[in-house]
Amino acid sequence: MDNYRKYFAHFVKENYPNIHVKILPEIEKHFTIISRDIAFAKTSKNPVDKRLDFCAYFLALIKTLDERGETFENIRKICLQITTEYVKPKNRFQSYFKRFIPKLIPTLLGQILVKSFHKRVSVNKSPEGFIANIITNKHQTFGLGYGVDIIECGICKLFNKHHYSKYASILCEVDEITSGLAGLQLIRSGTIANGAKKCDFRFKMVEQ
Repeated sequence: MDNYRKYFAHFVKENYPNIHVKILPEIEKHFTIISRDIAFAKTSKNPVDKRLDFCAYFLALIKTLDERGETFENIRKICLQITTEYVKPKNRFQSYFKRFIPKLIPTLLGQILVKSFHKRVSVNKSPEGFIANIITNKHQTFGLGYGVDIIECGICKLFNKHHYSKYASILCEVDEITSGLAGLQLIRSGTIANGAKKCDFRFKMVEQ
């Protein structure tokens, strides 16, 4: 079982104690079909594409619950329960590491890593994947020297392909959670999932 699957199983059981044994196989059935569309991510040189396996499983959960007549708000609630628990640090080292990354950015090593990251995410051989630009101008990034513009969103492409685009914005909410765990405040004017031309990620440090 992939690491993330146990979080899905836990909260499906918690929310549907009487029928989870039926729901979980339905999720797997949907995922088997959906995963064909993101098979390229396993060999993609764009590291952001690696998120698509996790997101495809989310889509499988959403499809399953939607077909069972579940409301948007309940689906959103369960998705956020899963992601909040999944991204939460499991020990002190993980907690420290999440907060260390933003502090690394201004250093020489950090800038080398940022430039290398930009080269890898700014192009994509697959039309189904992500394309992003890394912003390093301090005046455009609240002095941090790091921001991200998602130009093409692989998640939106996947959800659109399966006619579930209205649910893609749920995953956008996770970005605020992960930013907070890194000691950052996420500032964003729009997302592709909500109709913007790009997803602009800008951050402010909220702790020293």
